[in-house]
Amino acid sequence: MLVDINAYVGHWPFKQLQHNNCLKLLARMNSYSVDASVVSNLNGIFYNNTQPANEELYEELKSDKRFSGRLFPFAVINPIYAGWREDFDICTTRFGMKGVRVFPQYHDYEITDPSFIELVNLARERGLPVAIDIRMVDSRQRSWMDIPVFEKREEKSDIITKEWQLKNVVPIIKAVPDAKFIIVNIANGLKLNDDEFEVIRKADVLFDTSGRSMSDLPELILKFGKEKFAFGSHAPILDYLSGHLRIEYMNDSEADEAVKELLRSGNARRMLGI
Repeated sequence: MLVDINAYVGHWPFKQLQHNNCLKLLARMNSYSVDASVVSNLNGIFYNNTQPANEELYEELKSDKRFSGRLFPFAVINPIYAGWREDFDICTTRFGMKGVRVFPQYHDYEITDPSFIELVNLARERGLPVAIDIRMVDSRQRSWMDIPVFEKREEKSDIITKEWQLKNVVPIIKAVPDAKFIIVNIANGLKLNDDEFEVIRKADVLFDTSGRSMSDLPELILKFGKEKFAFGSHAPILDYLSGHLRIEYMNDSEADEAVKELLRSGNARRMLGI
């Protein structure tokens, strides 16, 4: 079984995407033998009020019974927008969404914003994971209208990057250590100090295999543990093959069949409760 914990429908305003509605996503999944996918609506990244994007996804999923059991929706929530608590409640009860997806860089709030901590706590109370993207697109492909890659500090002459590394999400995990987290598209490194590593080690967290920092998966499994990784494609922005091949290329001494099954679906199914 193969479960993708990182897929989307919807539009990206800076380039054309293919296979970006539920029907086309399902066809793409079938062609790559993907049994199930976590899916969110990209449109919500660019709406201050994200709920219309969640409603779009919910209505699309209701339109065809073939989506049932194959596509598991995550709600895009902006915790600094008025009414987000009601949106969260509607998405997780009436819409039956399996988790929450957040975009602090795009919705412009700090990782330790009190409203975000409240959202994570609400998700924890309902046993739902919170998915955080390290980045959406390669900065070399970004539009000038996208979020800045660099910004200058007014009080200093140095330049700080807006692209995140794994360490940037550690504070929210530390703030709500018993929540469930999915961290996807890790592309700028997993370097942590001892304290940060200990936070990650103790947390219920999954890293998907889509980001380029997953290129040495055997070493990462040794460092973080086999229960911390799951297949993810970041489709339709990235391709299906890279995330899957990072699992399948490992030889038996690096990951036996039991470990590969955890990465293909076991860890994802546990996290999602499916």
